[in-house]
Amino acid sequence: MGKNDTKIEKEKEEKEKVELDDGKIREFGQTTLVNEERKSKIHLLSIIGEIEGHECLPQHNKTTKYEHVLPQLAAIEDSSDIDGLLILINTVGGDVEAGLAIAEMIASLSKPTVSLVLGGSHSIGVPLAVSAKYSYIVPTATMIIHPVRMNGTVIGVSQTYDYFEKIQDRILTFVANHSKIDKEKLKSLMHNTSQLAKDVGSILVGPETVEEGIIDEVGGIKEALNKLYEMAGRGEKECCTP
Repeated sequence: MGKNDTKIEKEKEEKEKVELDDGKIREFGQTTLVNEERKSKIHLLSIIGEIEGHECLPQHNKTTKYEHVLPQLAAIEDSSDIDGLLILINTVGGDVEAGLAIAEMIASLSKPTVSLVLGGSHSIGVPLAVSAKYSYIVPTATMIIHPVRMNGTVIGVSQTYDYFEKIQDRILTFVANHSKIDKEKLKSLMHNTSQLAKDVGSILVGPETVEEGIIDEVGGIKEALNKLYEMAGRGEKECCTP
């Protein structure tokens, strides 16, 4: 193969890579940030809109599909090229089982992980935000903590209430185990009746989530990336302190 053929082949490979990266951004909100100076690669994952579970939501809804996210997280863990994961979150919540599945996968990664809440991280978005080894929230972002809801047929028996309690306890336990908030304090925020006019629960804005011990720090993309580079540089795999 001549020099010209080699050059053409390389240009073709580069074009295909760019098209693949563009496609990943369009379809899944994912890309890889390459920092040549730091010799590091950070995978970017967006969790936006509504977390879609076993049932497909209408096409006009912005959704995050767990069947897309889970394989990608497995690939990140298995990849020797990826040094860390940055999760951008702006979600209204969604399917509890799907959200917890994603959160558990993120929490079990050995790679450095940082989450950044933008806009909001409501309902099942709370476990997703704390699933990273370190979490940030921008000053104007919000978190809504409320009891579990269920669509479809609800049987009016005590077993139904017990089932709801078990689901809520799973969420409370996960959040308490991956943040600094006490489980009972979190439960009291979930059942607060003084804030939301048509609902039960609490709405926390930026710094309030840090004060309550849910999120680690107020910050933006600059702080989140710097923390990831710091963690990756130390080869850190455990939760860190600022």
